[in-house]
Amino acid sequence: MFKSSDYPQKKGAFSSLFPGVVGLTDRFSDFCKVYSSYFDVFANNVVPQARCYIAGLLMKAPRKNMERMEEYIHDCEYESIQQFLTDSPWDDQALQRRIARDVCKEIGGKYAVLCIDESAITKKGDKSVGVARQWNGRLGKTDNCQVGVFASLVKGRNGCIIGKRLYLPREWIGDRARCERAGIPKDKRIFKTKPQLALELIDEAIAAGVEFRYVCMDGFYGNNPQLLRELEGRGLIFVADIHMDQGIYTEDPEPYLPRRRTKIGPKYKRLMCRGIVKDVKEFIEGIDEKQWKQVSVRESTKGTLSQNAYRQAIWLWDGEERKARQWWLTIVKCSDGEITAFVCNDGSSATLQKLVEAHAQRYWIERTFQDAKTSIGMADYQARKWNSWHHHMTLVSLAMLFVLRERLHHNSVDGLLSYQDIVELLDYYLPRADRSKEEMLENITRRHLKRLRSIESAYRKQGKRNLLKG
Repeated sequence: MFKSSDYPQKKGAFSSLFPGVVGLTDRFSDFCKVYSSYFDVFANNVVPQARCYIAGLLMKAPRKNMERMEEYIHDCEYESIQQFLTDSPWDDQALQRRIARDVCKEIGGKYAVLCIDESAITKKGDKSVGVARQWNGRLGKTDNCQVGVFASLVKGRNGCIIGKRLYLPREWIGDRARCERAGIPKDKRIFKTKPQLALELIDEAIAAGVEFRYVCMDGFYGNNPQLLRELEGRGLIFVADIHMDQGIYTEDPEPYLPRRRTKIGPKYKRLMCRGIVKDVKEFIEGIDEKQWKQVSVRESTKGTLSQNAYRQAIWLWDGEERKARQWWLTIVKCSDGEITAFVCNDGSSATLQKLVEAHAQRYWIERTFQDAKTSIGMADYQARKWNSWHHHMTLVSLAMLFVLRERLHHNSVDGLLSYQDIVELLDYYLPRADRSKEEMLENITRRHLKRLRSIESAYRKQGKRNLLKG
């Protein structure tokens, strides 16, 4: 393990720790070339725009939207990038599948987990595709936002988004004109729940050949019985949080269809059961303190993180199936008193230690979203249409793949290289269009000119409305 004493103590000697940074620009250039064929389609070569956009996502700036890209990246033009993102016909799904395969080569396998989670991005107005008043988990409240469901492959502290789906609320599906303006393809104007989108992402990962041990999900998806049954039917192992009010059985409820007591009257159609249901909260209250076991979760910056855990076989029944599902319930109690519960369909063969470790991988999907938004510009796009959203998110995945490879490339040093560290290195080594005083003043002038044109356009429109009223 790398120690603090191994670090050079003299100023200017730190470059000896990271000899690989010298070739950073060459690796970035080679990386872009590898995926250039995806941007040269239908006699419409947008390879230069793709390189500009990826470099823009990896630049160091307060916001990574197209206006800032134009200011910071050489040979980057706003109108060209806007066309590349919105109207260019390059296939984001084909590129996304390639990204998934390449991420799997880096971190896939029996120790990897496929994490499903959603992320909301706050938006103003009602023009952005899929925007609506809906739950924003980042803010912890209902907000005007877009919501995407994402699949990430995670192994230890390393992770990368490999799939995405934009959630379309019902109000969008029924508004044909609104869908037309947002450029939503006709075959996509079908309402799908978030669990249905999650299942599509999982199937997509499997089709791409992504290898993983568990599918990990939070309580929103874990409380959807149909999704869990679909995963089990596919032979997949899930580790899914459930809510404290989830009803469980500690013995097989043995569902049955009652018989009529007399020959007169309709037959029973609703199943009944013999077991007694209790919610998870009530179940936890009945656990003896001596039954909790301390297990280590993961290595953290403050030492080994340990938690108390308890596991027991339970049955879940949805009131419709003729047979209840026997799964394993695991309760985890943190040092701060917070308690979480999750179910797994492989509890009989996996140790309690392995289950808790797998469940803890969900911590890294949250970090993945945080890094993607703060360092890769995931939430900074300036576009409203269907293609724009999908193109942007795919390019974010591609930029994350480059960062992932850089982290693994330098992992032999100390394993602490972060997203922001790599962004700062790229900011130094890649050429920028705002280094000189003249370039900086030119950017400010261009910015002011755009604002003036926008103001003039608004006044012209307002004048026309005033004339119509008169």
